Amino acid sequence: MIKRQFGFVKVRYRGLAKNTAQLTTLFALSNLWMARRELMAMTP
Repeated sequence: MIKRQFGFVKVRYRGLAKNTAQLTTLFALSNLWMARRELMAMTP
C-alpha cells in the first residue's frame, strides 16, 4: 500500500545503502501522509 501510494511499484537492485535510504525516506513520507490531518489542525 505504501509503495503504490507514492508510485514505487517496481523495485530494482541499487545496492543496500541506496535501498535502505529509499525505504527510510518512503516510510517517513508515509508517516507524514497518514498524520497530515492532525498536522494541518495544529497550524494556526
